[in-house]
Amino acid sequence: MKKIAMLVLNNFKNDSRVLKEAISLKKGGYDVKVVALWEDELKEFDEVNGVSVYRIKLKTKNWSKNKLVQLIKYFEFVFKVIKNYKNYDIFHCNDLNTLPIGVMIKKFFNNKAKIVYDAHEYEINDTPYESKLNIKLKYFFEKFLIKYTDKVIAVSDAIANEYIRLYGIEKPALVLNTPPFQQIEKKDIFREKFNIPKENTIFLYQGGLSSGRGIEILLETFKQLHQSLITNHQKPVIIFMGYGELEKEIKKASEEYNNIYYHQAVSPNILLDYTSSADFGISTIEDSCLSYRYCLPNKMFEYLMAEMPVIVSNLYEMKRLVERYKIGIVAKENTPQGLKEAIQEAMKLDKKELQKNIQKVKEIYNWEQQEKVLLEVYKGLFKCAE
Repeated sequence: MKKIAMLVLNNFKNDSRVLKEAISLKKGGYDVKVVALWEDELKEFDEVNGVSVYRIKLKTKNWSKNKLVQLIKYFEFVFKVIKNYKNYDIFHCNDLNTLPIGVMIKKFFNNKAKIVYDAHEYEINDTPYESKLNIKLKYFFEKFLIKYTDKVIAVSDAIANEYIRLYGIEKPALVLNTPPFQQIEKKDIFREKFNIPKENTIFLYQGGLSSGRGIEILLETFKQLHQSLITNHQKPVIIFMGYGELEKEIKKASEEYNNIYYHQAVSPNILLDYTSSADFGISTIEDSCLSYRYCLPNKMFEYLMAEMPVIVSNLYEMKRLVERYKIGIVAKENTPQGLKEAIQEAMKLDKKELQKNIQKVKEIYNWEQQEKVLLEVYKGLFKCAE
């Protein structure tokens, strides 16, 4: 049985993509170990949904967050991975920050090792308003490392095409970050909890409450909508569900405007019950880096799995999906005016037609379909090995 070390530089507490991949690979007959970072109150040796997890304890963990010290912490992690896992057959490197570990093992300790590079973003420009120097440095770093990989995986078609253009490699396999297929029994949790009238249309933003995701623009949009409405009936309301740096700002707005609500994040096993309680899902990611421009966020697929039409930013991949399958509205621009127009347009759409289209999309964009691609990647990996 081939041994896979799935490397992540996080605590593997909320990494749903890596967990889905690990479960699929285990089902495919591989011996899978997720290697992550230990944090207080988490188990060092753990099992999550049947997947074996080892969280590495760093002696340097509580040292300062100075950049040089962060580098020392990284090398301690690298040293411990090499010491414990250098004889594994495959290193599944999630993101650019773990790719050097797989390459070091392959080059210096185990030349038979295979490297799968699973780029979860457009890795060289994954931070809003990143400096050109930073992008260039990451580009040369990735260009050097990628030649040692055996297979590359991308999370959107546009990003896969960029990897061909940048590095002249074969097209990466496309493994989208979709949820498992579910037939949903629509719930009404938000209306019951917040006493929202049935006539009102509920728009939901779920996910990280941080800058770069259009949250500030959404708040301004719904403040303006509140002021322009004469009656409280048949009005659009928004619920923000998640956690992050903008939580306080959202809570404050929810106290001042009765069409803005905040709900804390919920666990993944009940998430879609809450998601299905809204009428439209919103994904207003800003065009502030290439990773965002080319993204196909998991929240959009969660909305669709919960049988909910979407409003999305005018960004390449999201726009293409929404317009191809007619499953919602693309905002012309990420401004209060652009979003107000999109919201008003969305409220006029034919709900029966939307539901029919969403059912088709659910059959295509689910984890069971993505799992097939992932297992084919691994099958091809060992064909190469033979």
